Amino acid sequence: MRKKIIAGNWKMNKTLEEGMGLVSEISNMLKDEYTGSASVVIIPPFVHINAVSKLIAENSRLASGAQNCSNHKSGAYTGEISTEMIKSCGATFVIIGHSERRQYFNETNDWLAKKVDAVLESGLTPIYCCGETLEEREANSHFGILEKQISEGLFHLSAEQFKNLVIAYEPVWAIGTGKTASTAQAQEIHAFIRGLIAAKYDAGLANSITIQYGGSVKADNAVELFSAPDIDGALVGGAALQSRSFVDIVKAMA
Repeated sequence: MRKKIIAGNWKMNKTLEEGMGLVSEISNMLKDEYTGSASVVIIPPFVHINAVSKLIAENSRLASGAQNCSNHKSGAYTGEISTEMIKSCGATFVIIGHSERRQYFNETNDWLAKKVDAVLESGLTPIYCCGETLEEREANSHFGILEKQISEGLFHLSAEQFKNLVIAYEPVWAIGTGKTASTAQAQEIHAFIRGLIAAKYDAGLANSITIQYGGSVKADNAVELFSAPDIDGALVGGAALQSRSFVDIVKAMA
């Protein structure tokens, strides 16, 4: 059975004090309200990871992650954060290739492939993001864009390596816009991605990979999205910044 994973990406939000309060609320609410099987990942800014990891240490349902990493192990790369630094702070997941990193920081598929390698080499789990812009979808080029992002970023991996990652489909036109891909649209893309993996490797591997949906996920659309056979969770943005909305999304996953 594929792992169900709900991850909350805080992006560049929350002071340390605010973040600790939010994590405490989420942890307590999940203990009281959630009996499902999904794992929950808190992904705060880098400077909060160690504190978050310590705070959630006794809650086996919760894990922490980082929003990005360097592909370098160490060295004269001012401002960069290595996977070993992230690991030493207690995180177990790293987002790679979020659309905002691709858009604002010009991260290419080839560059992201190196980051995926670094994450896997450190024994952490990459959450590899892919998705099309509105222009690409309207031009009906989204399947080609997704195939390029997946193949160039991930298909250099062996099957043994590939099984240790998570993929997040995030239609760029639905991130922070209030728009959400319909369940049919999201399912179509998730099935397409799984088909790419099956063609490259095999159906068994494809069917074992967790593929999340990311794009204005909220409690009122999560139940329907999670009912789709190939959607295995969510990469949540804005709704992860409030304990009630985030926990309600988690509760939508049985």
